[in-house]
Amino acid sequence: MHCPFCQHADTQVLDTRVSEEGDSIRRRRRCPECDKRFTTYERIELVLPTIVKKDGSRQEYERPKLNASLMLALRKRPVSAEAIEAAVVRIEEKLLGLGVREVVSQRLGELVMRELKKLDKIAYIRFASVYRSFEDVDEFADLIKEVRPLRRAKRERGSSKE
Repeated sequence: MHCPFCQHADTQVLDTRVSEEGDSIRRRRRCPECDKRFTTYERIELVLPTIVKKDGSRQEYERPKLNASLMLALRKRPVSAEAIEAAVVRIEEKLLGLGVREVVSQRLGELVMRELKKLDKIAYIRFASVYRSFEDVDEFADLIKEVRPLRRAKRERGSSKE
């Protein structure tokens, strides 16, 4: 490791510690040339797959873009920032778990829809209506029917407990 102060090519490690989360290593170093001390961190570099768009073009995965899509669907909905962040993390974990270098955008869209369906049904319908590019009202109605029985079943279970 080069010294950031004098650019000397060799530095000594004085102390090594694993972070509390266990996801990084902190090293305290000293330069034998200028005697300055500095800290370095070692972290795992996770590379998410490239997204292959419908037109065949490729884009690097961008977390802010995914976050913006979720936020747009969830606009004015009662979902916490923590829940949204957790959904983004789950989507990224699934992408990493695929173990591939490229993922078609449709697969990413399906992962987003699955998370939105868990978070908020209205946001799910908003996203799906744009994502699936419905051609007519019947397709939209089918999507609503897909979500509605879940709510009706919950209501019926709640009334049977009385």
